[in-house]
Amino acid sequence: MTDLLRTPFGFSSTADDVIAGIDLTGRRALVTGATSGIGVETARTLAAAGAEVVLGVRRREAGDRIAAQIAERTGNPLVSARALDLGDLRSVAAFVASWDGPLHILINNAGIMALPELELTQEGHELQFATNYLGHFALTSGLHDALAAAYGARIVSVSSSAHLFSPVIFDDLDFRFRPYDRWAAYGQSKTADVLLAVEADRRWSHEGILANALNPGAIATGLQKHTGGLQTPVDKQKTPAQGAATSVLLAASPLVEGVGGRYFEDCNEAPVLRGKPVMFGGGVAPWALDAYNAERLWETSTELVARATTEH
Repeated sequence: MTDLLRTPFGFSSTADDVIAGIDLTGRRALVTGATSGIGVETARTLAAAGAEVVLGVRRREAGDRIAAQIAERTGNPLVSARALDLGDLRSVAAFVASWDGPLHILINNAGIMALPELELTQEGHELQFATNYLGHFALTSGLHDALAAAYGARIVSVSSSAHLFSPVIFDDLDFRFRPYDRWAAYGQSKTADVLLAVEADRRWSHEGILANALNPGAIATGLQKHTGGLQTPVDKQKTPAQGAATSVLLAASPLVEGVGGRYFEDCNEAPVLRGKPVMFGGGVAPWALDAYNAERLWETSTELVARATTEH
């Protein structure tokens, strides 16, 4: 077992703490879900360090407004928004087709949580799985050439401690047979996000593309609109600036140069849990880092995306 990677940063560190002294001039970053929560803070931090930042957003008007605010606040004019609906694979395909040039940083940040009722996309996929994972898979795999062209790209997959709620149930991804459970669905999607990083790193690290996953922590944002607000104990909660820190670390810090296929929280690599998870206790489930699960999910997802492209 490789020793866990440790950094000088921790629970209370902010995105600005992590980016201090780092110059991202000449690098291009794409952040999904960057109109609220930690996505905005992540995008702002990268822009402040000099990166060209594209916000991949479902609501273009809101994205344009946030992009303008970030540009004004940071003094960096290279901030823009593009339409991207991760729950619609046609939208993802159109976004990929419109991308031109290298991509140095891809942060798969967008997400929805705990939908009270089962909702399916036009392609027939459970909406949390489709939005949190499958759309990001299609985006990541579709942008492979752009990532490879960057010669040192990083992929950051934003997961959650909720991945502990469920592994990926390959025989029933979309709750066609088992009763719908909003937390099982959310947990499955967040496990899938970790597996995406594991397999992307295995397949592409030889091209200089590194991928890692993370748990940003508990941050009060619009993500909790279906849960009645944040339920995490106050001493375990973070501000958006603290919540974005681990994403920024994995996207830009030299401290993780050459590191891939791992899961981080509080700006450090998390231990693999061997016993029953403890609520708010941290750690990563073995199923989320399992190489067989990661390869199987990638192959399954490739088929699902291809089928959607053919049928629609």
